[in-house]
Formats: sequence, C-alpha cells, structure tokens
Amino acid sequence: MAAVLIGLVAVFFLGMGLLGLVAPGRLIAPFGITLDSATARTEVRAVYGGFGVAIAVLLGFAAFDVGGIQRGVAISVAVALVGMAFGRLVARFAERPERFYPSWLYFWVELVMAALLVVSAL
Repeated sequence: MAAVLIGLVAVFFLGMGLLGLVAPGRLIAPFGITLDSATARTEVRAVYGGFGVAIAVLLGFAAFDVGGIQRGVAISVAVALVGMAFGRLVARFAERPERFYPSWLYFWVELVMAALLVVSAL
C-alpha cells in the first residue's frame, strides 16, 4: 500500500517536472506569470523542472524502499509539501489570491499529497 501512495505522489512530481523542463511558460502561466527572458525560463526549468524530476526519482526509489529509505523520504517530501501549502496560507493573509484556481487548488493538492506520504510512512 505504501508503494502505491508514494507512487501517486511521484507521478505528480514527474509530470510537473517534465512540463517544467519542456514548457516552462505553460507550467507557470496559470499563476499569471510570464517568462519573457531566458533567465526566467531557466529558473522555472530548475525549480519546477529539475527539482520535480529529482523528487519523482527519489520517491520512486522510496516506493521500492531501496536501501531502507522509504519512511525518511516520505516524511521529508511530506514536510516540503506542507511548507509549500503554508506559503500559500501566508499569501491568503498577505494578499488574498482572488480565485480558487490555481493557488487554492494547489494548496489542497499539496496537503493531500503530504497526507498520502505520511500515511505511507505509518
């Protein structure tokens, strides 16, 4: 069961990562951000693309508990996801995003994925 839960989160990160590498503007467009320079596109490729793929690979190893890393990786990525959701919560009080999508949708996606990872670690 843990492998399936971790695998679901890995698929999300892999999809985000690959899209970030191949089409950084498309990935970030729902947030109203335009990437009008190579530097901006490079940043999205690094932070959303490369990082997303790296986390997906790490979660893939964790799903199969390679080297006994499953629990540690699951908790570590869960904490990172909660941190992302926390940033969105801070934004709620600082600037109040005007729509549910994309900010609040991803807030809930991040919390659900964190919960899946915590459950997988139990």
